[in-house]
Amino acid sequence: MKKIAVVILNWNGKVFLEKFLPHVIKYSKYDAEIIVADNDSSDDSVEYLKKNHPELRIIHNTYNVGFASGYNMALKQIDVDYYVLLNSDVEVTENWINPVIQFMEKDERIAVCQPKLRSYYEKDKFEYAGAAGGYIDKYGYPFCRGRLFQSLEVDKGQYDDACEVFWASGACLFIRAALFHKANGFDDDFFAHMEEIDLCWRLKNMGYKIMYCPESTVYHVGGGTLPKTSSRKTYFNFRNNFFLLYKNLPYNRLWKMFLSRLFLDGLAGVKFLMQGGYKDMFAVVRAHLSFYKNFGKLRKKRKQLRQKDVSMVYWSNVAFDHYLWRVKNFSEFNPEKFSK
Repeated sequence: MKKIAVVILNWNGKVFLEKFLPHVIKYSKYDAEIIVADNDSSDDSVEYLKKNHPELRIIHNTYNVGFASGYNMALKQIDVDYYVLLNSDVEVTENWINPVIQFMEKDERIAVCQPKLRSYYEKDKFEYAGAAGGYIDKYGYPFCRGRLFQSLEVDKGQYDDACEVFWASGACLFIRAALFHKANGFDDDFFAHMEEIDLCWRLKNMGYKIMYCPESTVYHVGGGTLPKTSSRKTYFNFRNNFFLLYKNLPYNRLWKMFLSRLFLDGLAGVKFLMQGGYKDMFAVVRAHLSFYKNFGKLRKKRKQLRQKDVSMVYWSNVAFDHYLWRVKNFSEFNPEKFSK
């Protein structure tokens, strides 16, 4: 029997633990150990756990080190074959673990897998942070099967095929423990957002596969820590996107892509400003400045990594396709534009 640990990283998420942890225990206790890693919460989360779920193991991080470092610190203390990284705002369903583990067991090259993520509030729709598996376009913009920017598809079974993807959602991420540590885990400098894309990309560059398994479904609230409208979230998304692109792109694509992104990110800043989002516009500027400030450190990281052309890249501009050509659904994309 493979040893599995469901690890929930918590920071001031008592309201989510009260609501969703009983489902996790009910539908996971016979398949996995359930562990809560707490990032020094101040909302009585730990006291709630000790009183109501004394059977669970709690790992205490000394301060709020963010998503990336929080998991890195916790997972060093957990000896299992598979980690299941689960957001505290996810409602799991019956038999949600076994289909994914059984799927991964069929191919040792599968490093990471995600289930189907649907919205907790609109349960017939896919959820923003992962949907039916993640992809990236030629300019580094991430998107999902079932979600293009803010456009969410109704799940009609159109993505019920198990398939390879570019990245799996950190909201509910299954990963082989040995490979998590072989890849040195999440990049601590990301703090939060896109650290799972960076990790998946590094694993792809190492020759492993990232997969989507539709036989398991969970429901995600989303935006529990930072809402989608937060300018801080905008900052992390633009900054971390630049971080992961510089670290992982092959040299023959690197500088051409960055020159293109300077123009495209400028357009994004203008769009934010025209919509009244001056804070988001300044967030884009600060993201670029942070990239330049950290360039030396990123260059050292890049030299330690392997870069190559990988599969599941969309060789077009997803933003132009969506906003200019009115492409609303992933299924409308030309499959020949995806690298194999």
